[in-house]
Amino acid sequence: QVGQAAYSASKGGIVGMTLPIARDLAPLGIRVVTIAPGLFSTPLLAGLPEKVRKFLGQQVPFPSRLGDPSEFAHLVQALAENPMINGEVVRLDGALRMQP
Repeated sequence: QVGQAAYSASKGGIVGMTLPIARDLAPLGIRVVTIAPGLFSTPLLAGLPEKVRKFLGQQVPFPSRLGDPSEFAHLVQALAENPMINGEVVRLDGALRMQP
């Protein structure tokens, strides 16, 4: 988004570190996986007017709604249970890409 250069750079840093850190920690049996969440129904968003929350949810291609925290937890569980997932960034955003 316009005006989000610093935010974008910080997120890019996390994405860029995921694989090298996974390789560094592999000898210790530690896996590293990054989850890149989209818009989720959190206490922060709950403070917004309903009209704004509805608008944000409609920006998500599919499903067109805010994510539920249980869906985030479900992904965490799946990643933890699969030992071959390592050094990966997983987007959890319903294909959302914010407009400029």
